[in-house]
Amino acid sequence: MHRIMVIGSPGAGKSTLARRIAVATGLPLHHLDAEFWLPGWTERAPEAWARQLKQMAGAPRWIIDGNYGGTLEVRLAKADTVVCLDYPTALCLWRVVKRVVTSYGRVRPDAAPGCPERFDAAFLLYIARFRSRKRARTLRLLAEFDGMVLHFTRPAEATAWLGGLRASG
Repeated sequence: MHRIMVIGSPGAGKSTLARRIAVATGLPLHHLDAEFWLPGWTERAPEAWARQLKQMAGAPRWIIDGNYGGTLEVRLAKADTVVCLDYPTALCLWRVVKRVVTSYGRVRPDAAPGCPERFDAAFLLYIARFRSRKRARTLRLLAEFDGMVLHFTRPAEATAWLGGLRASG
């Protein structure tokens, strides 16, 4: 495992798991949210974003955490491992609400500078619809992926795998 993607619904715990994998493996970690957004929640220009993504994915070793569906193919072409957190919608919504309440107004470590945590009803709706709108395409792409896919449907599965990774690392 030298190039690991961590994907899943917002609120699934991608960033937290990615940080733990980075500690266990020593691989450099990139959070897509921190790379895509500019201060004030301003989107990076498409050309600049494409260059940034190509540079990240082209490196020999990495962990990239995040979805950004339009970039899945680029990352899958370079990845050797995908960790897919396919958790229930209610759990993901709960985790995001909890995150907003506990981090409101502060910039999280996996976020871009100048992008404080905020309440966003549209984002909650996006999470509520994520499985019904994004899951089938993602699973189709993963079925065609020739690397290792670790598909977790419960947090305990990811925790157990991580424990084994730490023990072997």
